[in-house]
Amino acid sequence: MTPHREPDPDPRPLIPRQRPAEPNAPLPGPRPPATPTPIAIPRPATPTAASPTAAEPRGEPPASPAESAGSCEPAEPAAVPPAPPPDLVHVRVLDLAADAEPRLSTPDGTPADCPAGAVLALVRHAGTPVGLLDLELPTPGPERLIACATARFGTPAAPDHAPGPPGPPAPRGTPRVSVIVATRERPELLAACLRTLLWQTYPDIELIVVDNAPTTDRTASVVRGGCAGLVRYVREPRPGLALAHNRGIAVATGELLAFTDDDVLADPGWIAALVAGFARAGRPACVTGLILPAELRTPAQVMLHHHGGFAKGFEPILYDPQAPPADPLFPFTAGRFGSGANMAFRADVLRAMGGFDPATGVGTPARGGDDLLAFFRTIVRGHRIGYEPGALIWHRHRADRAAVAAQVRGYGTGLGAYLTAAVLREPRTLGALARRTPDGIRYALARTRAPGRPDIPWPARLAALERRALAAGPLAYLRSRVRMHGVRTPWEQAESGR
Repeated sequence: MTPHREPDPDPRPLIPRQRPAEPNAPLPGPRPPATPTPIAIPRPATPTAASPTAAEPRGEPPASPAESAGSCEPAEPAAVPPAPPPDLVHVRVLDLAADAEPRLSTPDGTPADCPAGAVLALVRHAGTPVGLLDLELPTPGPERLIACATARFGTPAAPDHAPGPPGPPAPRGTPRVSVIVATRERPELLAACLRTLLWQTYPDIELIVVDNAPTTDRTASVVRGGCAGLVRYVREPRPGLALAHNRGIAVATGELLAFTDDDVLADPGWIAALVAGFARAGRPACVTGLILPAELRTPAQVMLHHHGGFAKGFEPILYDPQAPPADPLFPFTAGRFGSGANMAFRADVLRAMGGFDPATGVGTPARGGDDLLAFFRTIVRGHRIGYEPGALIWHRHRADRAAVAAQVRGYGTGLGAYLTAAVLREPRTLGALARRTPDGIRYALARTRAPGRPDIPWPARLAALERRALAAGPLAYLRSRVRMHGVRTPWEQAESGR
């Protein structure tokens, strides 16, 4: 790969070197809970005087997330931005514990109030997600929200005698986790994502940003400016999400490989929950997690939230090819396993599969399907997939209807491309797919017609667009496969060069 000149560090990086504001601060009350100390991420590079080591403090918290955001651009006279319109639905996190006061925050961990109006609240008992509340509050204040949460989900059990089945066992040792984030010219979103990844509670994480077909140095400035030495920066010159992920796989050193997108916010315990999922009985080769909306500001985001199906529930699930679920389309309905914004694999299993199919994914004619194909091939090859609701990611949904339409087209095309790739990559499954085709057609039609909530209908034009895109997916994949003919994974190239 052509050497890339390292840009000068930006004078006002998007990633501050200070610790962010403490997440989940308590509501006013007489008993503030103890503040946990986050575990710093081990540096993948040799420490220098310019950046803190993993054991050194990163300074005092800024006054607010907005004050620490910074900018990629040179300093200019400050302009007062217009006030943003109020959110259509206020997204909140309500933490309840038997030995602490209730705590209310936004998805990024900022302490928050409870306004009147529509509220979507994730309720957690002692840090464990137990469910969602979608309600209208007539007056501001947390009292009604707490009462509704208690009525719906009960009260948290005392720590010493919690009833119910035990959670996942503590993993033996601490396997290194390489977190791979592919991005393309979205530095502000990437900066917000990295801020949440830099403060994970898990002790051994390698963060890798793959700059996919960059046209500017802004992504490099984010990585090498605000978090120099804490995040590895890698370039993949050819466009395509699967290619970018494979580039990350090639340089990753972790036993486990976690993937997320640049438009998410990661819960502080995200990686720890994924690792715990790998330690569950059955030794899954892949673990996915819960995805919830980071914001619901616009009608398009609200509509996508109620139709998109990102959330997979609040109970752990193990998908086992030897004990398949009561789903006649299993394992072809791979979207039920999880989503690419929140997935992790055992590195040896993923590399043995050849990584991600470069003819799938955003940035190719296939437009998607890379995550679905990886899930499908994991199951077909005899491995298990686990779903861990404690592994929480907050996703920024598309904010306008045009962007939602483009996303729907990508989903439809990617689904058709994935099904085509499935039988070409795993030809022994062709007979099973043929037998399931009638049920699959009915499932696809039902999915595109799903109304969501009665008061938030899914537009007929979007349903029709998704069906047309689904039909176009097979040809799109074949075009993409021709374009990618002869492309080998980076580790295959390295092997042949030895």
